[in-house]
Amino acid sequence: MVVSAAGGGGDRVQSMNIALYAAAAVIMALGSLYFAWRNRDFRKFLAGAFFVSSGILFYLYLADVSVPLLGTGFVETPQISGGRSIVHFILFLLCFYFGFVRKPKAQAKRQAR
Repeated sequence: MVVSAAGGGGDRVQSMNIALYAAAAVIMALGSLYFAWRNRDFRKFLAGAFFVSSGILFYLYLADVSVPLLGTGFVETPQISGGRSIVHFILFLLCFYFGFVRKPKAQAKRQAR
């Protein structure tokens, strides 16, 4: 279905894009949490991904760059990028600890014997 913005359907298309972005974000977050909970190597991967993401977001904050969200009229301001960089750095620390530093319970019991 193609609706032109001149016909008054632009708001409907934009709200549909926002709903699709939100649904995709929830599905991806739940899938990532499931795999991170069950797989130590996935936590190691997420640690690296969150580290890179926090660095890029912090750079966008320092460079005062606004980023448009594709398909919508929204623009991510540098302040939002700064806040997201803090959240991603905290997630990096959590994934780093549980992926690299802390030993799994089954492995810790084997080493104690």
